[in-house]
This record gives sequence, C-alpha cells and structure tokens, in this order.
Amino acid sequence: MMEQNIESEIAQLQAVYDAVINFFVNYSFQLIGAIFILLIGLYIAKRVSAVVNRVCIAKGLDVTLSRFIANVSKILVVIMVAIVVLNKIGISVTPFVAAIGALSLGAGLAVQGLLSNYGAGLNIILTRPFIVGDTISVQGVSGQVKDILLAHTIIVTEDDVEITIPNKHIIGEIIHNSQKQSLLELSVGVAYSSDLDKVTEILQTAVANCPLASDVRDPQVGIANFGDSSVDFEIRVWADSDKINAARFAINKVIWDTLQTNSVDIPFPQREVKMLP
Repeated sequence: MMEQNIESEIAQLQAVYDAVINFFVNYSFQLIGAIFILLIGLYIAKRVSAVVNRVCIAKGLDVTLSRFIANVSKILVVIMVAIVVLNKIGISVTPFVAAIGALSLGAGLAVQGLLSNYGAGLNIILTRPFIVGDTISVQGVSGQVKDILLAHTIIVTEDDVEITIPNKHIIGEIIHNSQKQSLLELSVGVAYSSDLDKVTEILQTAVANCPLASDVRDPQVGIANFGDSSVDFEIRVWADSDKINAARFAINKVIWDTLQTNSVDIPFPQREVKMLP
C-alpha cells in the first residue's frame, strides 16, 4: 500500500514537472517577449504621464487637474500593455472582463464608502472649488491645501499640522475659500475725547506699512460701534494665509505702538457706583 502511495505521488510530481517543462518549451520565447514588452510598456507609461503633466501645466491647467489627467493617461497605457502581455503568453482577457463584471456589484457594495470618496475626489478635481495652495475652511478645520487625491484632501495648518479630510465630507458642505490670503478683522477702542479722524488716519497708515500686511488690498479702518466706555474701531486687513497668526500678532503690536506714540487713550470699562444712605 505504501509503495502504491509513493508511486502515485511520484506520478503526480512527474505530471506537474512535465506540464512546467511543456509550458516553458512552448512559451519560453513568448514569456521572454512578454517580460520585455511589460518593462518597455511601464517605461513608456511613465514617460507619457510626465509629458502629459508638462503639457497640461503649460496650457495653464492647475496642478491637481494636471496630475489627474497624467495619472489617467498612465493607467490607460498600463492597461493596454497588460492586454498585449497576456495575449503574448496565450492568456485571453475575455474571462477576466466577464469576472470583473460579475464581481463589480458585490465589490461596489463592499467598498461603498471608498467609492464615494473617489467619486467626491473626482468631483473636486473636475469642478475645482479649490486648488492646491488655496486656504479653505470646511468641517470646522482650516488650512492651506497641500494635495488633492481621489480619496482624500490634505490641508496644512500654520503650525505645520497635516489634516486629512475624506473627500465625501467635503462635497456638499459649505467651503470657505480665501485662496492664498485671508482676512483679519481686528478691533480697538479709543476714548470719546479722541480726534476720530486723526485716529483713522494714523491707524490706516500704520497698518498699511506693516510688513506682514498684504499690499494687494488696502486695509480698511473705520468706526465699528459706540461702546459704553470707548469708540470702537475695526481694522480689516489681508495677510498671507500661511502667516495669518503671525500677522495678527504683528498688526496688534503696530496698533498699540501707534496709539501710544500719538497719545491716544485706550479706555478701560468704568462703572459709577452710588452708595445710598
């Protein structure tokens, strides 16, 4: 019995060995050719992607859309190369296409969340509500857009903290896009006895000369409201989004120094208390 089992196993190994030998005898040159075609095809796909990316950028398309078109072109070339390679070694792609079609429904249900992210990412890339370099606020977070991928968008705060937002949480939400600059709204109160025209003038000049204030738009200075103890001025100034906190600190310091230099009082709240007998 043992000898029969050994002979059976040897026969099976021999059959496998013969099948492997026959495959390499019949398809050795095809296999070498397929490997050669695959390597050349991958190289061509990489080069095509780089050329398409350069052409898109030269035509004025933004970085995100250029990368997307370049990646799609690379994938198309790789698919064509794969079809040629499979046919070269005698494998028909028709059964694979049928199997992919049969599995697509189940796979779609299994990765519904992932597909929704990819669909939202494609929507962002095509409609371009924002691009790389813009500063956006969405879902309670703010930062400069570092990269837009099909599955998620990466933004970076001024503190160099990377925030990854799934794209399905961006599409359909209210997006605040200030491009590369953001608006600072600052306020300061001065005494009612102050020369308000003079205060407006000196604050306008001082803020405009601050190095961190943007020179693209002139700052706005004016009376916002009349408080209990002070006339409240509002200062609206634009600054680079990636330096917004530094700009806030610097401009507040400029406002303080300017008012102190020009002897403009900043009153504090006062209350009069009467003691009844």
